[in-house]
Amino acid sequence: MKKKIIENIKTLFFALFIALIIRSFLFQPFFIPSSSMEPNLLIGDRLFVSKYSYGYSRHSFPFSPAIYNNRILKKKPIPGDVVVFKTPSDNRTDYIKRLIGTPGDTIQFIEKELYLNGIKVIKKKIKSNIIINCGNQVFDANFYEETLPNGVKYLAAYRKQGSMANTDKYTVPKNHYFFLGDNRDCSKDSRFLNSVGYVNFVNLVGKARIVFFSNNIKKGFFIEFWKWGKSIRTNRIFKKIK
Repeated sequence: MKKKIIENIKTLFFALFIALIIRSFLFQPFFIPSSSMEPNLLIGDRLFVSKYSYGYSRHSFPFSPAIYNNRILKKKPIPGDVVVFKTPSDNRTDYIKRLIGTPGDTIQFIEKELYLNGIKVIKKKIKSNIIINCGNQVFDANFYEETLPNGVKYLAAYRKQGSMANTDKYTVPKNHYFFLGDNRDCSKDSRFLNSVGYVNFVNLVGKARIVFFSNNIKKGFFIEFWKWGKSIRTNRIFKKIK
């Protein structure tokens, strides 16, 4: 009996060790709890983030141990990437946003138009009068396809009324990055310097790759499997994140 217990403990230990290796160096699952990345990521999406995309830092590991304040095997992120990072304010909370500005770039909104390094980002209206979420509220929005200078395209939502039309000019410091939520008027991101602001390269956790499961939590939580028939968004399972 004692030998069997010891064997079970060993099996559990090795299983946890393998899971830790996969989570720290390969892929980590994340849950989307807010509407800040709509229409591209929805509340209830569960996705995999590749930990190797930008190299490794202390934030690649559980609890972000203060063992090394730099990155190893580092690779630069590409504008347009959807990135999970630790917020600079506490180095603990996970945020997911789209990378817009790299070190030395300037970013500014002028009359609801996004300018990158003084050049207006190409924006093409795709859908009008779409209902979009913002916390417990909903509002009318227009969906636009924005194209960054490197050719990356994505959908962004702008509120029809009350949109953040104008901002200060932001200049991204060395070794930092500037992020925006795709739901432009319902996102706490790098525009809010006191809470998020510019994100240090060390704080990047990984690149969002694929939605592996999604369910509408208003129609049933994940553990309520008997409601999956109504809550699961089958069209989002294994959906590549752009």
